[in-house]
Amino acid sequence: MRYAPKARIITCPHTSALIDGFSRGDFQLAIVPIYNTREGENKEYFRLFDKIRSGFWIDNIVLPSHLSLGVAHAGVKKEDLRLLVGKGPVFRQCEEYVAETFSALPRLSVQDIEQAMREIRENTIADRGIIETEEMLKANGLHILEREVAPHNRTRYAVLGPELAVETGYDATAFITKPLDDRVGILVDILNEFSRRGINILDLRSESDIKTQKLQIYIEAEGHIQDKTVSDAIEHVENRIIGQPGMVRLLGSFPRIDMRTKFIRSFGFIGTGDMSKWFAERLENEGYRILMTGRSTELRPEEMIPQVDVVIVCVPISATSDTVRKYGALIEAGKALVLLAGESEKTLETALEATNEDVEVLLVHNLWGPQAATMKDKNAIVVRTARSGRLCNEFETFLYKHGADIYQDSAARHDLLMGIGQKLPTIISVALAMTLEEHGITSDDIASHCTLTSLYPILAMARVHSQNPRTYAEILSTSGDSRRIVHDFAKNLREVIGLADDARIPDLCGLIDRNCTHLTEEFLQARMLQAKAVDEVLGKMI
Repeated sequence: MRYAPKARIITCPHTSALIDGFSRGDFQLAIVPIYNTREGENKEYFRLFDKIRSGFWIDNIVLPSHLSLGVAHAGVKKEDLRLLVGKGPVFRQCEEYVAETFSALPRLSVQDIEQAMREIRENTIADRGIIETEEMLKANGLHILEREVAPHNRTRYAVLGPELAVETGYDATAFITKPLDDRVGILVDILNEFSRRGINILDLRSESDIKTQKLQIYIEAEGHIQDKTVSDAIEHVENRIIGQPGMVRLLGSFPRIDMRTKFIRSFGFIGTGDMSKWFAERLENEGYRILMTGRSTELRPEEMIPQVDVVIVCVPISATSDTVRKYGALIEAGKALVLLAGESEKTLETALEATNEDVEVLLVHNLWGPQAATMKDKNAIVVRTARSGRLCNEFETFLYKHGADIYQDSAARHDLLMGIGQKLPTIISVALAMTLEEHGITSDDIASHCTLTSLYPILAMARVHSQNPRTYAEILSTSGDSRRIVHDFAKNLREVIGLADDARIPDLCGLIDRNCTHLTEEFLQARMLQAKAVDEVLGKMI
């Protein structure tokens, strides 16, 4: 009735009859319960979906189920009860309540719950309690003895229709395989086709076919079947991983449903650069409303800020603190400010000073550029503050969901470590390129005279010089503790050069041994494994 208020409603005695009627064309739409937040998935629907010969899964409905305990009249107390009555799924949904409150009472599972309620009311059976929704208990004249016996209880229903649903931009696609021949690693190989394309799997289950005992796999993935990335993944699974055309049945694509509680509805970006657009696209795919503002946009930041729940500042490093000072006071209490930036310019300190004390504040430094296809296995440094709350948690969950490796830092520690991770490698890369030019060393010379190991700094140099120079100039120019790393490196470099020029080999050996002790054998072995893996890749390319 909620989904199609004007439709003629037809009821079926059980889910199997519902599916059969839909397959025969007895009705246009069918609504099937498939998942409950307390009970889990409806095991039956996995097999029933395989019976659908036409039509598609086109939408979802999520309804709360307010289960209550009903009795014959107001005089009945809990201690008077000798039997609990309910439907099987209802007992499973309120298992905790029944176990804690009526652990010794027998349970009677019935198919026709309305008939059971009529019997209790008409015969005034005072020793029976019945668990059902509050609405049904009241409609059948029973007294509510206790409400909400299964809190946070919601059920997801699939809507089946005759034609595939149109793309909305926030969709999911479900498919099921036919019984598959057994092969080692087939499930992993199927999942890899989605993972390497950056497609998130929302649901996965497998079950043996009753007749053949061969494995059937059900997958629900983010994205619409009309999205080329999704269709390519499914086509590759069918034709290359399974290797048998016709073994994958598309159940449908539909607007994505999120059973989790979301506190954020909208994000507003200050900054319209490539990194802002990169994050905005992925947040929009998660169902959030996105507003973009920058120097060239008609919408101004001061107009955007009141319209969103979270403001994201993603501008050049040198402009971040000034931007926060200019707009921070406009963010209302109860909302959040997320800084996509480093901490070298005292960014967090500025944000905490410029915003209301009830505004959440979080800094996220993503260690990848807008050329990255996904966040998977990329490092994200998260610096929380005393004002980081549930909105910040939701943004951090977004990073985690997309596969980022999240590391928690303090502001000071992050600034110092970024001297190692960004500033020092950038300075070395720029100085190395200058040295090559100074000595007339060409790219051909490098290729012919470098070992695989000595190519590492060359690769870093190429990366720096093949991207936006402003980005790296900003990194080089930041203040803060990261500068200490560079200056201390320059001091130590001069010391090592002096030892080398004087041929003080024993002193150099002692220095290297001391470094090994600090770095630890475990660290060195792990990095050597990484180096060998890189060498293997480079060796194949040369």
